[in-house]
Amino acid sequence: MTIKTFNPNKYGLAFHTTTPQLGISIGNFVDNNRSQVWDLGRDLSVYLHQSLGEFLQPQTWQDLEFIAVAKGPGGFTGTRIGVVAARTLAQQLDIPLYGVSSLAAVALAYVNTSKEILAENNNQNNYFIAVQMKARQEQFFVAIYRFLLQDNSLQTYLPDTIMTIEEWQKTLSNLKQPYQLIKAPNNLADTVTSVLELAYQQWQKGRVTSWLEVLPFYGQHPV
Repeated sequence: MTIKTFNPNKYGLAFHTTTPQLGISIGNFVDNNRSQVWDLGRDLSVYLHQSLGEFLQPQTWQDLEFIAVAKGPGGFTGTRIGVVAARTLAQQLDIPLYGVSSLAAVALAYVNTSKEILAENNNQNNYFIAVQMKARQEQFFVAIYRFLLQDNSLQTYLPDTIMTIEEWQKTLSNLKQPYQLIKAPNNLADTVTSVLELAYQQWQKGRVTSWLEVLPFYGQHPV
């Protein structure tokens, strides 16, 4: 597979709004990468666009090569606000938009802090990362990823879904492969750099996603 080369004068922008925190990350993947997290609470919708505009500087909207957004799972209102804003910006700028799973971002954040452990346990790319996040009514949002050591990427083994704890435990017991179970932290916005990295990996592989294709994931009621 041909890996595309990123123009260092262009940038990827990612934001994470699935909790009351706002996380934004921007980078050219060479020498200019930065991120920030704000605890906005109920004011997230009020300050989202202002925060994006201020954080973007000194870059401009025209400097962006693509946008990425955490598409859930997470809080209903925050997830919807973020995806709608990302779709609008990508449409107006006519650039690709990547919707990234909140659980995949958690998995990659774990990978990036556990390289040595994963290298020791990686057996022909059959090492799995299982992620769970509390949902509603004794249920969990869950997903499973296969970690590929050679390019620090994730392959989706079990896409985002919702299960009872009993169903999840049965799924894990049937995995029959080494795995690490990760519980999603409360501060999901801190993984916004992983949202950007996962989108960049997609861009490098030539996978372009239109804003029309990016929808929020709510669990029981996807839209």
